[in-house]
Amino acid sequence: MVPAKAGGGFEVTCKLVQALLADQKAVQLSFLPGGIGAVAYTTTIAERPAQPQTVIAFSSGSLLNLAQGKFGPHTEADVRWLAVIATDHGVVAVRKDSPYRNLADLIVALRANPRAVSFAAGGTLGSQDWFKAALLARSAGVSHKAIRFVAFEGGGDALHALQGGHVAVFTGDAAEVHQFMARGGSLRLLAVLSAARLPGALAAVPTAREQNVDLVWPTARGLYLGPKVSDAVFRDWADQLRRAMDRPAYSEMVQAQGLHPMSRTGAELDAFVRDSMARYRLLATEFELPKR
Repeated sequence: MVPAKAGGGFEVTCKLVQALLADQKAVQLSFLPGGIGAVAYTTTIAERPAQPQTVIAFSSGSLLNLAQGKFGPHTEADVRWLAVIATDHGVVAVRKDSPYRNLADLIVALRANPRAVSFAAGGTLGSQDWFKAALLARSAGVSHKAIRFVAFEGGGDALHALQGGHVAVFTGDAAEVHQFMARGGSLRLLAVLSAARLPGALAAVPTAREQNVDLVWPTARGLYLGPKVSDAVFRDWADQLRRAMDRPAYSEMVQAQGLHPMSRTGAELDAFVRDSMARYRLLATEFELPKR
């Protein structure tokens, strides 16, 4: 299940699952957008809690939204976390004809008039893409409350708005940009929000840190199952994914989707979810956002 519209990071995650399991089972994509994953999360718990053949994509952004109570009454304890299958990294992008040639130009514009710089991405206030914009503003010495952020139901819609000239800056993820450019989209990448430059197609794009902005935002991409799925079904899915991620072709499949290798299952995944939730709750407090 892709819990957003087509063209965003959740679809990229599910396409990777298709590639990883191609020799084991046929994986079909089903789209259920709404609330940047909230509708899929609540539907899975309320209507499909024991469905054995449905796996749902999640990202670090899903955990961030859960930490703020954006998925209704539900918490991270209400589903079965299956695996992290790759990692993504944040990006800052503009149109090809944008006056912003690099991150320094954008920082100068924010300092001069933050309301004149419109940001767009998939997600609302408090989402991970909003945080990328808010942290950029803070780097410029501007309050996160002063920025203008336009929310879309998925990165695909936000990228089309950027290309159409309706917004000035996209703060999303590298995989979304990778897919957008593969379909003929055109933009200028100002920075990748990774600790070091990314390999592959974005190798020439400098990091934010290289441009004196200390901003790193990794995004884990993974899958969960309904809360009442049997232990046998859960183990079967986990075993298939582990075998797929242990194969030499795993890295190549991940990179083909604009992602990078990262695998977490079992106790290691449980610890990752727990640590992420604690970190995001602190971040929500720091930015004066509601938290659960």
